[in-house]
Amino acid sequence: MNYYSASPAGLKAMLGLQNHVHQAAQEGELGDGLLALVYTRVSQINGCAYCIDMHTKDARKAGETEQRLYALSAWRETSFYTELERAALAWAEANTLIAGNGIDDALFEATREHFSEKSMADLTLAICTINAWNRLSISFAAEAGSYQPA
Repeated sequence: MNYYSASPAGLKAMLGLQNHVHQAAQEGELGDGLLALVYTRVSQINGCAYCIDMHTKDARKAGETEQRLYALSAWRETSFYTELERAALAWAEANTLIAGNGIDDALFEATREHFSEKSMADLTLAICTINAWNRLSISFAAEAGSYQPA
């Protein structure tokens, strides 16, 4: 059974949010490269093999280097990422591991220094979106390796 198509209205809503985030990235400060890093890191945290496969392939297609993708789980210990990317990755991790942790005021202020209000809202929506996709893909056992970039 294809669980994604079993709820067409739900799938349409998820795709609508995904499309909004993608469009906002094209128009604003985020960009596809930054989103691919955020999506990959959140998927690593959540253990979603399908999404890790998808977003690393998309990142490579967009020009991301293998070195930066390989080091993404240890981004704090490298010099491979810009301050903007570091802010987005820290925000993504905090919002993914939010249960019992909340969002630290200092992290909120540090993240705000790098993003406009709209971009920060869109980044947070992107993080919410990939967390939801991770949960769906894990729950419905999406097969890692089957995704091919457009």
